[in-house]
Amino acid sequence: MSLINVEKISVADQQHYSDSLFPLVYASPSDTDSNAVTCWIQQHKAQIETELELNGAVLFRDFGIVDDQGFDAFIRAFDWPSFTYEESLSNAVRHNRTELVFTANEAPPSVSIFLHHEMAQTPVFPSKLFFFCEQVAVSGGATPICRSDVLLERLQSEIPSFVAACEQKGIRYSQTMPAENDLQSGQGRSWASTLSAANAEEAETKLERLNYQWQWQTDGSLSVTTPILPAIKILRDGRKVFFNQLIAAFRGWQDARNNSEKSICYGDDSLISNDDMAVVIRLADQLTFDISWQTGDVVLLDNFITMHGRRPFEGQRSVLASLVA
Repeated sequence: MSLINVEKISVADQQHYSDSLFPLVYASPSDTDSNAVTCWIQQHKAQIETELELNGAVLFRDFGIVDDQGFDAFIRAFDWPSFTYEESLSNAVRHNRTELVFTANEAPPSVSIFLHHEMAQTPVFPSKLFFFCEQVAVSGGATPICRSDVLLERLQSEIPSFVAACEQKGIRYSQTMPAENDLQSGQGRSWASTLSAANAEEAETKLERLNYQWQWQTDGSLSVTTPILPAIKILRDGRKVFFNQLIAAFRGWQDARNNSEKSICYGDDSLISNDDMAVVIRLADQLTFDISWQTGDVVLLDNFITMHGRRPFEGQRSVLASLVA
């Protein structure tokens, strides 16, 4: 079996912090085969885990991955527990390609998907995410990412009262799920699919177990409000992170059923200031790094440290995803 030559490289606009890079980038400039890639991952898994926890994002470039099957094999080499789309409470419409691999959010190309931690608007969320670029867009389609630990430091400096309210009160999210998948919305997954429910009774049973509030609408859609969820988390190394979906909900939960400005509140039901959210958005935008995809790229994100989103695009774009429990 041939060994592969892997090196760390720099990319344009890569962010440099005191002890880390964002993202960290590995490249394999020579021809690679899947068995050699699997061996390299297995040999370097502990190192990659440590680097991911420090840096928040790792980009793998030129590793010879060309399709969903190759991506699946790349994921399996890490031997991490999977977090399936079916069992998730994700509000995005996706379709499975393999047991572990599914399409990224299938909202129309013109729709921006704003920065968020995956499923932080639910009580159950993955620890890590993989993305794979199967086909680059004609234009646009970058995946913006942002370090939430760095963002929280900036927020603490500029609007400390907001940070204190987030820590003390937590957040509640409200949304209305359609009766059938709505492919025109970034939040278009039906309530039956989201809740893995065959009927309204099963949906209510699950919502009650999750401590949600809910109300059925006349058109068959389902409006829900979460229990109080954290807006800030403390990581194993003591770092605090701005772990939530406030930006995505405030900027993007807007469709035929939802009003984005009414999608979030503090845990005590008090309003979150639009002025505070404007500061959050401004600082996050300043800290954002755009992953400008090359076909075959794989990105691994620590879901507790790094927010992600999707820029609008033109032409065909295929980015696949997988979640780690």
